Amino acid sequence: MERRRVGWLTLMALCAPAMLAPATVFCEDPAASPAGPPPDASELLESFDDLYRSTGTIAEFEITIEKPNKTRTMEAKSWSQGEEKALIVIESPQRDAGTATLKVGNNLWNYLPKISRTIRVPPAMMMSSWMGSDLTNDDLVKESSYEDDYDAEDAVWSDDPPGWLVALRPKPDVPGLWGRLEVVFEPERLLPVVARYYDRKDRLARTMILDEVESVGGRVIPTRMTVIDEQEEGERTVLLYNDVEWNVDLDDSRFSLASLERRR
Repeated sequence: MERRRVGWLTLMALCAPAMLAPATVFCEDPAASPAGPPPDASELLESFDDLYRSTGTIAEFEITIEKPNKTRTMEAKSWSQGEEKALIVIESPQRDAGTATLKVGNNLWNYLPKISRTIRVPPAMMMSSWMGSDLTNDDLVKESSYEDDYDAEDAVWSDDPPGWLVALRPKPDVPGLWGRLEVVFEPERLLPVVARYYDRKDRLARTMILDEVESVGGRVIPTRMTVIDEQEEGERTVLLYNDVEWNVDLDDSRFSLASLERRR
């Protein structure tokens, strides 16, 4: 799939509404919204959870981490089976090549080739940064579920951006999640376009923008994810999917500690 490069000024233009963080405007009568009656919130969240999942998925992507004085890009490949298993391996640059993350059920490990060591990631660190990016461990391996781990309000119409907004709060018995979320879905295809994540003090912590929608392997998905750190000026991470294969038959042996520690 041919990729389209996006310059810094273009990203600034795309992300300006989120950076300014204006108040969200809701339609008081959802049934009278431009898109008609609201869709079912649980179905929207289920589709968000399953957006990049299949019985067996192979993806190639690049991650660009932008800081005020430094930008670095990594190329990576991932394999996953449904919700339970995932393996992510960094392929470049050379200094990071071979660094890998493995998820099996509720267990998560990182392999660090520089010290030839495998480290288990405790559940309390699922919301921690992955490889110094604005993505969390949970973002990469999809441990939490929007539908299962959060209580959702009914979808309401929002003008920022135009679409159906679903407000979420973590269930009381699920620890370590965001204080609350707002996810906006476009009205036509009901794909997520913006997610806003608030911390436990109800401060906007980050904004995720999903765009560059394309058909990849027969599935229509946003192929670019921009995560903006709302509490650190000038920091963001851009994840760009280069290729994705769905419903691939994957051997269970790939999702093992032995596979984690091998260079692919």
